[in-house]
Amino acid sequence: MKYTFITAVLTLLLSGQIQAQEQEPAKSLYIKGNALFIPIGVLNAGMEYQLSKKYTLQGDVFISPWKSFAGHEFQYYSVSMEGRYYFDEAFKHWYVGANIATSAFVLQKWNYWKSKTYINEITGEKFENSELYQKGYSVILGITAGYQFNLSERWNIDVYATAGTSQDFYKGYERSTGRRYDSAQRFNKSGEILPYRGGVMISYKLK
Repeated sequence: MKYTFITAVLTLLLSGQIQAQEQEPAKSLYIKGNALFIPIGVLNAGMEYQLSKKYTLQGDVFISPWKSFAGHEFQYYSVSMEGRYYFDEAFKHWYVGANIATSAFVLQKWNYWKSKTYINEITGEKFENSELYQKGYSVILGITAGYQFNLSERWNIDVYATAGTSQDFYKGYERSTGRRYDSAQRFNKSGEILPYRGGVMISYKLK
């Protein structure tokens, strides 16, 4: 009697485990690259892993090695992590995500592209904005919205955009002399809300 009861319990647990495994979807993994940036020599690649039926986790890198691009410094290195929720199911159709990223850069900020005069508030020294660039790092938090098209069993297209708050810590330099134009002893600090990620990812299913 005792052994019959134990056998029945084990059978019930085993059947329940098998049923749960049958109901749980296989966890998929995609590798992806951003088709928009390849023509200009910028790498944006990542991997997206399925956590459950509607949730995924994506990690990606953005590498721009350009010391000069269209007349502006544009060295930018970023890593980001993003949790995504799909309204249909993972890797299909509309989704939203929460993104966190960090970056290191040597670039000319967009608001320095025009030929205006920068005046050091302490020394009164004047500089031309177009001759200045910035070097530092950022911590960024944002929200993503996107849509994935299923092309075939293994190929997807992922169209997305991310906007959020960027907290920047940087030092400013004059291009011709290499000396600092700002008066901060360590880092300048700035915060702004801006779009900072986006594109068209070509995705391939590894498993």
